[in-house]
Amino acid sequence: MSGMVHRSMDDEDAETGASNRKLGNGHNQESALQLFVNAKKKINDIFRNIGQYVLEADKFVQDVTSVPECSVIVGPENSEVVHGFCEKIDGITEVLARDHMKVVFFGRTSNGKSTVINAMLRDKILPSGIGHTTHCFIQVEGSDSKDGFLLTEDTDKPKSITDIKQLASALSDVKLQENSLIRILWPKEKCRLLREDVVLVDSPGIDVSPDLDLWIDKFCVDADVFVLVANAESTLMQTEKNFFHKVSEKLSKPNIFILQNRWDVSEMEEDIDQVKQQHIDRNSDFLAEELKVTDKKGAKDRLFFVSAREALASRLNNDNVFATPERVLLPGFQARLFEFANFEKEFEVCISQSAVKTKFEQHTNRAHYINSELRTVMEEAYTKSLSLQDEQMQLRKEKSDRLSHLDRQLDLLTGEVKNKIKAMVEDVERKVSCALNDEIRRLSVLVEEFERPFHPDAMLLNVYKKELHSHVEQTLGRNLQAKCSSVLVQAVEETQREMTDRLSAILPEESKQQLLNLMPKRDFEIAYRLDCRNLCAGFREDIEFRFSLSPTALVQRFLGTKGQVRFLEGSDSLFQRGRQMSSEAAGALGGDNPLSASGGGDNEILISVLATFASLTSRSTLGAAVVTGLVAKAAGWRVIVVTGALYGGVYLYERLTWTSKARERAFKQQYVDYASSKLRLIIDLTSSNCSHQVQQELTSTFARLCHQADVTKQQLEAEVKQVDKGLTIIKEISSRAKSLRNKADFFDRELQGFVAQFLRHAGL
Repeated sequence: MSGMVHRSMDDEDAETGASNRKLGNGHNQESALQLFVNAKKKINDIFRNIGQYVLEADKFVQDVTSVPECSVIVGPENSEVVHGFCEKIDGITEVLARDHMKVVFFGRTSNGKSTVINAMLRDKILPSGIGHTTHCFIQVEGSDSKDGFLLTEDTDKPKSITDIKQLASALSDVKLQENSLIRILWPKEKCRLLREDVVLVDSPGIDVSPDLDLWIDKFCVDADVFVLVANAESTLMQTEKNFFHKVSEKLSKPNIFILQNRWDVSEMEEDIDQVKQQHIDRNSDFLAEELKVTDKKGAKDRLFFVSAREALASRLNNDNVFATPERVLLPGFQARLFEFANFEKEFEVCISQSAVKTKFEQHTNRAHYINSELRTVMEEAYTKSLSLQDEQMQLRKEKSDRLSHLDRQLDLLTGEVKNKIKAMVEDVERKVSCALNDEIRRLSVLVEEFERPFHPDAMLLNVYKKELHSHVEQTLGRNLQAKCSSVLVQAVEETQREMTDRLSAILPEESKQQLLNLMPKRDFEIAYRLDCRNLCAGFREDIEFRFSLSPTALVQRFLGTKGQVRFLEGSDSLFQRGRQMSSEAAGALGGDNPLSASGGGDNEILISVLATFASLTSRSTLGAAVVTGLVAKAAGWRVIVVTGALYGGVYLYERLTWTSKARERAFKQQYVDYASSKLRLIIDLTSSNCSHQVQQELTSTFARLCHQADVTKQQLEAEVKQVDKGLTIIKEISSRAKSLRNKADFFDRELQGFVAQFLRHAGL
């Protein structure tokens, strides 16, 4: 509201209304400053939460960029942007913590600026009086301490509040420079304005210093409201206009209130209405036409006719009008006090709305920008993480399928290789057995091929046998190798290549070269371990002369060696049984039977002859002679002589032909018979040994190949685990990015709520 001229009620009604409002001191008014207080609390809470959110986002970005596989989710430019927001939010939060509502009072010297501030503070804090009193800038702000104190720019040491008169008064000898600042920290509990973050700045008269630009830059840039304290006894001066023109150049549409102070002197004027209207017209034109900070109607609401001296006196006396010690209140003071209260009310509304706008609008816009940028970063990170997650899941599926396929193929290949090795082992055993049988059958040829000097001497004969053992063993080994080794080795190598090719077909390309390196570098050879020396160690040769028609030879020829032995062993027992049977027959017939006696004698003679023949035949040549004598008696000497001559001729022939060569042939034949029997005993062992070598070679080769396959499997399993680990990290990143994006949406709603609750309420 403007002054009382804008109301229809007269002075008396105004005085009555003022009295009903406790003289307009505003004690019962709900403070409009709570808009700023609440807005400041709300915006600080929002920025504190946004600060934590930005730190969380920065930590998220650092975590993502530290994982090489996830670096594509957040690019380096986004990382720098998010990190830069941390400093910006910290700076804004620090500024918001210091933000307050600031009002600066300007005017010519002795217009009552300090008195207006004292009246608003309800205490005489600033030096005031007639003359040029305030020499420097004085800022009054709230403090949580119980006692007031002041601070100067040259030191942080608190000073007594009583020093203000010496430091700020123009009448003092120790006064400070005009562009100096004294901060008065007054207890908040003593003043509602200070309790609600209002800072009041008093200034020297603008007509005493030409350095107005420095004042504006230093003290007025962050001001929310300017109060021009004018002298109602004179019109608005050009000095005052020039100052606010400079302010308007620095600031866009500053909030300006004009107080026509000392309006109490109007009580002695007769044309008061014309004077007031003149002030209204000129001040309105200045605000609306010259400064263009408001329109005509709004300009009238920024103009008030007050008496700061009366308001201060009333408030110092606790609103007791009639107990004022100096009787300073003049008639009509109730209307002026009410006008001052109206100024305070409009001032509080204006400064609160202006402060909300100037302090919080820009910060809110910056918060919107930061939050929007962060949401964009998080949305992009979330989208890329989902895309990367899909890629990793597809990659994991591919690797798992490859691993499962490799397992199945290895199982099939292992079964096939086992069957192949089994078949080859059986084939090797059969071939080696057949080859060894063939060699045994032609062992006589091998022995005949052995040409070494033969001598029947025992020592030389042992050397001969050793060399023959070695010859037979080496020749058999060479023949077996010639018959079997090349075929078997070729089959083994072909099987190895087949295993390698089959395995390389199911392994990744990068493992094929390593698989080829696992192939044996040496040629596989089958060792035929015959060891004839130990095998024929029990061989005992018989190279003594043996007549082929000797009785022993004849018996051996007809009965065989075993039959001959049994016959010779039973000859003595046969003779004894013959004699016993003869004695028994003689006893049964009696001694009177000559036939019996004669027959018994003949039988006895026959038995004796057979027994004697059997005994004699066991004595070689001597036995033969005895037998010849017996036969000669029965057959006649002529036959005996002829037969003996022939028998002797044969004997002589054989005896003369029993040379060293014949002994060697007999030795070799005996050796062939003995070695053949022994070699036949080890046919199965040798063939099994060879087949075991082939089996071991193929099995070891396949084991090496399978080891490489196992290495490939382990690599695939490790890759699957690595992909799983990466998927876990990506899922966590995706979840965090989504959460941070949702937080950005939440803070966006918070900021919109703040704008709706406070900035729009402030007229924005």
